[in-house]
Amino acid sequence: MTLVATLIANPARPAITDAVLAETRRVLATEHQPRILHGEVAAEVLVPGAPESAPALAERLRHALGDEPIDVAVRPADAHRRKRLFLADMDSTMIEQECIDELADRVGLKDHVAAITERAMRGEIAFEPALRERVALLDGLPVGAIDEVIAERITPTPGGRTLVQTMRAHGAYACLVSGGFTLFTGPVAARIGFDEHRANRLVVADGRLAGRVEEPIVGRDAKRATLIELRDRLGLAPAETLAVGDGANDLAMLEEAGLGVAFRAKPAVAAAAQARVQHGDLTALLYLQGFAAAEFVA
Repeated sequence: MTLVATLIANPARPAITDAVLAETRRVLATEHQPRILHGEVAAEVLVPGAPESAPALAERLRHALGDEPIDVAVRPADAHRRKRLFLADMDSTMIEQECIDELADRVGLKDHVAAITERAMRGEIAFEPALRERVALLDGLPVGAIDEVIAERITPTPGGRTLVQTMRAHGAYACLVSGGFTLFTGPVAARIGFDEHRANRLVVADGRLAGRVEEPIVGRDAKRATLIELRDRLGLAPAETLAVGDGANDLAMLEEAGLGVAFRAKPAVAAAAQARVQHGDLTALLYLQGFAAAEFVA
């Protein structure tokens, strides 16, 4: 059987030199020539081996490359490399911020709320009660503050729109699924180009947040259930699905996906995911599927 090893650097810091590729071939003991996906930003090389050997090969290559700012993944080179369903987390994944932390800044509680968010994303505390606790602190905040936060503070993660638009142009369905709030996911999904979005609904009364979120909460289990629902609705095999996230509430979704990617994730999430991206931007997920930069849709 054949595996494919993918090397990815950040477009702002190209690092995949001829020397890196030569070392990659040596470490992986392959005679195949590299396929350049984008200059010194991304490349891949075929490697003989069974799927069960992929994690060990990836770790061996990471160790050999040392401190080079390069992401490494080793995956089966099968017919389902290009996925037809894409599910993505929003906060700290498709956007660079945590929306609830930015909202909390409006009431002078950002540090306090951010500390709870961090613990929840690391899996140190349960997501659902942590969300209720944080939302309660926003009681009385004008709904208009959300539009202001979106306009002034929320920035898409580099490569995100290219990722979504390229996958959709090649027939994939894209869903933004978040433990955050629909008042954020709606505008963010539209801006990036998702087919749909799912998230929690904040209770609003008289134009102000009521400090509550509608039940049931979209958490770890709901994200996984969304992937299964959409996969079944579209008649896809598990191998045809891709998911990306950074927090503990994404783990079940990442494990269910044909390819689950931890993007600049918490340590426990990165350790458990099938692939992890620490250096590249979100176009890394296209390179993992075998897309060359020339195929990207801007």
